[in-house]
Amino acid sequence: MTPPWLTELAAKAAHSPVPTALRPPANGAGRSAAVLLLFGDGPEGPDILLIQRSSKGRVHAGQPAFPGGGVDPGDDGPIGAALREAREETGLDPSGVEVVGTMPELYVWRSDNRVTPVLGWWHTPCAVHAASPDEVETVERVPVAELVDPANRLRLRHPRGIVPSVAFRVRGLLVWGFTAGVLDGVLTAAGFERPWDRSRIEDLPPEVLDLAARG
Repeated sequence: MTPPWLTELAAKAAHSPVPTALRPPANGAGRSAAVLLLFGDGPEGPDILLIQRSSKGRVHAGQPAFPGGGVDPGDDGPIGAALREAREETGLDPSGVEVVGTMPELYVWRSDNRVTPVLGWWHTPCAVHAASPDEVETVERVPVAELVDPANRLRLRHPRGIVPSVAFRVRGLLVWGFTAGVLDGVLTAAGFERPWDRSRIEDLPPEVLDLAARG
């Protein structure tokens, strides 16, 4: 059974305002894409499925992310694309997922994607792994409790002087950028966020910058 907090989150998320920096171009530019925000009930309470993209990739190399990718003609829209990509990337069985809603489309300028986040409940979990090694290095079910732990939260400063953005350091992953921004908003809307030190600001590690510069 889908937990009430996720049903309420889906209702809120469907009408949540899109930050100016993430609003899709008015001219319709950008490729349609989708990501799956898959929540489940793990040993430590609610968790969410994250992947770490391959460091060999051209765009978003080495970055933690939600499973997802471009919407193909046979996908029947963003929901179908999110489930298909999650199956291809992690071995997920889509029959074990209940889709509870979608969020407004967000624009990722670096990859020129118009991304629809799809919210899902993992009512029948299965084993997951890096099913597509060329695209994915690792797969993690990350507990919400770890994500909202103040010790795991920080802001990252870009050398170009961009305003420091939210980030998470969990399970050996540095979650930043688009994924961290969406996670931050979702965890806050669901009522999970705990007070944390927003003055904790670190520079983006050089190795992360080098991978990000590939795109």
